[in-house]
Amino acid sequence: MPATDRVDTYRDLFTDVKGRQVAETVQQLLRERCGDDAVAVKYDDRTWTWREHLDDAARQAAALIGVADPQRPLHVGVLLGNTPDMLTAMAAAGLGGYVLCGINNTRRGEALARDIRRADCQILVTDDHHLALLEGLDLAGIRVLVVGRPEWQELLARAGALTPHREVDATDTFMLIFTSGTSGDPKAVRVMHAMVLLAGAALAGRYELSTDDVCYLSMPLFHSNGVLAGWSVALNSGAAMAPAQFTATRFIHDVRRYGVTYMNYVGKPLAYILASPEGPDDRDNPLRVAFGNEASDRDIAEFARRFGCDVWDGFGSTENAVTVTREEGCPAGSIGKGFPGVAVYNSETLTECAVAQFDEHGALVNGDDAIGELVNTQGAGMFAGYYNDQGATAERMRHGMFWSGDLAYRDADGWIYLAGRTADWMRVDGENMTAAPIERILIREPAVSQVAVYPVPDEHVGDQVMAAIVLQSGATLTPEEFGEFLAAQPDLSPKAWPRHVWVADELPSTATNKVLKRELVAMGVRPAGRVLWKRDDKTYRIVDRAELAGE
Repeated sequence: MPATDRVDTYRDLFTDVKGRQVAETVQQLLRERCGDDAVAVKYDDRTWTWREHLDDAARQAAALIGVADPQRPLHVGVLLGNTPDMLTAMAAAGLGGYVLCGINNTRRGEALARDIRRADCQILVTDDHHLALLEGLDLAGIRVLVVGRPEWQELLARAGALTPHREVDATDTFMLIFTSGTSGDPKAVRVMHAMVLLAGAALAGRYELSTDDVCYLSMPLFHSNGVLAGWSVALNSGAAMAPAQFTATRFIHDVRRYGVTYMNYVGKPLAYILASPEGPDDRDNPLRVAFGNEASDRDIAEFARRFGCDVWDGFGSTENAVTVTREEGCPAGSIGKGFPGVAVYNSETLTECAVAQFDEHGALVNGDDAIGELVNTQGAGMFAGYYNDQGATAERMRHGMFWSGDLAYRDADGWIYLAGRTADWMRVDGENMTAAPIERILIREPAVSQVAVYPVPDEHVGDQVMAAIVLQSGATLTPEEFGEFLAAQPDLSPKAWPRHVWVADELPSTATNKVLKRELVAMGVRPAGRVLWKRDDKTYRIVDRAELAGE
């Protein structure tokens, strides 16, 4: 279905409760806020109103349009952290009608240069903090501008009134956002203006946010969660934005300092925060709502208890084609129910997988038939394709459906359970299994803060299960205690017991706090650092140095 037709199916969402047409693009919505004197940005000891913030953005847009090459796509890359400069660059792109390219500031070397070139950036905006990352890179034909430097100040001083590069439509690209790269090289997703507005409007309405609220933007603003579940929420509600670099230890301080009432997250931030020592006054804070995805059931409940707020966890990819939301009555372990068209399919037979069946302990008994790939049978949803990568787009859109790359199964009531990524399949002693159900069991151990399960080669044939765990701050766990814990889990198959366990200080992760399992797999069964356990039958033991060295 063409993008224009897809937006037409959402047309009723661009009307208010009285049936009046509302903004369909970021450009239109920002213009509505240009005269607003409510606080837009809080950062350190400074504040900016929406009027001041958008005056700065309009000036920046005019300056960049003025120096851009009209014969090339007006793509402006931003290599910045979560600062007011990043917020200004985002608003400038919206007002100016050009495409913003979010550059992952954790990428390095040729990988970083490749992202910048793939996005066709003709201008790259960065700051002194990130400038050193560009040293030695081949960025021929790309004009690098450093905020705060004399050249930058002169461009802004010479900028006249803003004449937008173009008046955008709802289906035009607002931003190129790269995928996390957990299963391969990141791909640039074309995020439409309509998608940005619809995502933010839904969340702002659901949680009744207004100009009285403050949104804590600590997830990377070059990623979809930061844009769709953070920045757009503030844009739609008129709430203030408090941009920040996420750290678990500074979290509660920032919440109190800025009066934060709403936060978004992706990956493991809740686990990181909960791993820090609990304070007697943690509930003494203004936070009302935390919204995000990929938190465990345990972390959701514990975060809500500890900080006295509501936590809502959903599921959605950067491509915005498959969406799953939790509803009342959501069973433990489930991520919720899918939007219309979301199903679980067998990628070989192109048929819907069987309904999941469970034994008396809640263990899945028909995994071979029930586990498949999450798809959108109705097409691409709001996915407008990958930029400069027709092959990857075609791979996602096989047989007229969107294939997410996420494994899942669905019970008789329609509740969906994640089973991992397509690369998480393991063949253990002749039985197929996936990582996520095992992870959900291992995280029940109170001493464990984070866990990642992945396959390693069996010395004879197939795979063995390996788990990397990070312990809670101050917690201890012995091999014997771990074995006793596993033995007490009635829904854990004997074949799912990890053969190898790595007790790590931290797990390799992306900028969006997603574990890089391919790096864990590459380490093999002898990762460096901390402690390694190995299972003999059902008894775990510490692997000594001689065995680690292969002696």
